Amino acid sequence: MPAVDRPEPPYLQIAGNIRDDIVSGRLKEGDAVPSAREIARNWNVAMATAMKVLSTLRAEGLVRAIPGIGTVVQTRSLHRSAHDRTISIARTGKVYPPGHYAKIREAGLVPAPERVAGALGIDEGAPAIRRRRTTYAGEGRPVSTSVSWFDGAIAAKAPLLFEPVRIVEGTVKYVADRTGRVLTSTRSQHAAGLAGAEDAAELGVAEGSAILLSRNRFLSAEGDVLEYGESAALPNQWVFYEYDIEDGA
Repeated sequence: MPAVDRPEPPYLQIAGNIRDDIVSGRLKEGDAVPSAREIARNWNVAMATAMKVLSTLRAEGLVRAIPGIGTVVQTRSLHRSAHDRTISIARTGKVYPPGHYAKIREAGLVPAPERVAGALGIDEGAPAIRRRRTTYAGEGRPVSTSVSWFDGAIAAKAPLLFEPVRIVEGTVKYVADRTGRVLTSTRSQHAAGLAGAEDAAELGVAEGSAILLSRNRFLSAEGDVLEYGESAALPNQWVFYEYDIEDGA
C-alpha cells in the first residue's frame, strides 16, 4: 500500500504520484485514474482529501471526468520536458509513452557550429553527430521537432546514431551505455519564439507562429555532456516543475 509522508499536504503527494505516472507514460491517454473512493481506500485518507486530489489534476489539465465512466487521463496539452523523458527512460526503458513516436529526418556527421561546440565541449568545426526528428502524438499529430547533437569522437562506439531509425531506449541512454557512462542530470532552457520555415513545415503551422523553444543538456556523473538538444514545440502545452524551497532561502 502506498504511504503518505506528512510534511507535504497529503492531497499534493497523492496528486504528484498520479501526475508522475501520467508524465512518465505509465498512464496514457484515455486510461482511467483511481476514483475518489479508491484513492481514499488505497492511501488511507479522507474522501474530502481524495476529491481534492482529482480536482487538482483536473485543474492541471491532466485528467477529465466522463459521465458514466469516471476520470480519465488526457495528455494533449502536456509537453514532456527533457527531465520527463529521462524519468520515463528510467521507469519504463522507453523514451516515449504509448501512442507517441518519432520519425528521424536526418542522421549524419557534420562540422559542429559554434553554439553546439560550446555545449558539447569540443572545438568549433570538429566532427559532431546530428540527428533531426519530429515527434508525434496520437493520430499522427506533430507535437515537436528537435535536433540532437553528439561528440563525433563516439562515432565508432555508437553506430546507430547514424541510422535514420528510432532508438527505443532513447539516444542519451544508448550513448551512456555504449560509452560506459551514467546519465545523472539534465539542464534545460526554455523561451518563447517564432517558427522558422523548417520548424513550421514539420509542425504543420504557419511560419512565424508562436512556439516553445528548448535547449537541453544531458550530463554524466563526470559532468560530460552526453547529448545536447534543441527543440521546438507547439504552444498551449504545459511543462511541470516542482521545487523544494529550503528554510531561510
